[in-house]
Amino acid sequence: MEERFSEYLRKVASSIWEAQHNHPFVRGIGDGTLELERFKYWVRQDYLFLIDYARVLAMASARAPDLPAMRRFAELARSTLEVEMDLHRAYAAEFGISPEELEREQKSPTTQAYTDFLKCTAALGSFEELAAALLPCMWGFCEIGQRLASGPRPRDPRYAKWIDMYSSKEFAELAEWCKGLVDQLGREATAQERQRMEEAFLVSSRYEYLFWEAAYRMETWPV
Repeated sequence: MEERFSEYLRKVASSIWEAQHNHPFVRGIGDGTLELERFKYWVRQDYLFLIDYARVLAMASARAPDLPAMRRFAELARSTLEVEMDLHRAYAAEFGISPEELEREQKSPTTQAYTDFLKCTAALGSFEELAAALLPCMWGFCEIGQRLASGPRPRDPRYAKWIDMYSSKEFAELAEWCKGLVDQLGREATAQERQRMEEAFLVSSRYEYLFWEAAYRMETWPV
């Protein structure tokens, strides 16, 4: 049986993804030892990420080559804006973070760079590159959530809730859909286009790692 292109990409990025699983931020969620201030930093930065993520999903809908993909990306953009961000605000409130505090937050250097990369890919890259660039976020969180869910449950119910969200059946279905889209696009792509998809996947995977690292270090602008 021919290897799925998404599985090939996962193998190429294996060291990056395993570094995410072994990062102290991720492990700290799993065992409940992560300092709350670090997690609150992640919550605030992820809120800013979601705003641009919704923009990128809308751009993906506009550039999609067929109606099913157009419809799905449009639904994801709407869901991010109307559902996920509301849930994020409610979740932030559990950590004492107000909506006003979320709105006042400034993007960290890593958040700025990651979202700029995604928007640039959406605007200037091919649709194939964009799909590959979006996959590490959807699939990576699913894999992290499922791996953490297979271990002991953290005592802090807020961390347990985070694990439940990303290990859920719904999130797994979303990751599988995006994998299937990348598989389809990879099958139809030229060798040169597949190489560009691989590069986009690797860059996003590296930014996923850096997002955890930035939250762990509570990264700020140096000047």
